[in-house]
Amino acid sequence: QVQLVESGGGLVQPGGSLRLSCAASGFTLDYKAIGWFRQAAGKEREAVSCINSRDNSPSYSDSVKGRFTMSKDNAKNTVYLEMNSLNPEDTAVYYCAAKAPSRTVASVSVHEYDYWGQGTQVTVSK
Repeated sequence: QVQLVESGGGLVQPGGSLRLSCAASGFTLDYKAIGWFRQAAGKEREAVSCINSRDNSPSYSDSVKGRFTMSKDNAKNTVYLEMNSLNPEDTAVYYCAAKAPSRTVASVSVHEYDYWGQGTQVTVSK
């Protein structure tokens, strides 16, 4: 059974940093297309960052480019999202997602991912 479990969310002041983790079980994240998404209250879920199955060069949405860094530790079967210079607009529930092995190209569409974590809340506020 595939499980993705996010952690690391919390309350942080504007300008602060957090590192989110997404640990996988029943499924290896190596050679998988993986994405980080977020959903703010009352808004649609949106892509934040994603990585194709066979490269180590994540892509980022314009809203987080230069502030967020996605990385992967295959030995720990975990992906990370390092978030710096956080602002209130980053407040959301953050999700990691992965595609089935046959679907190797990452994308920004939520409908194209097969496995999802339960999400972790990130709140940026004074």
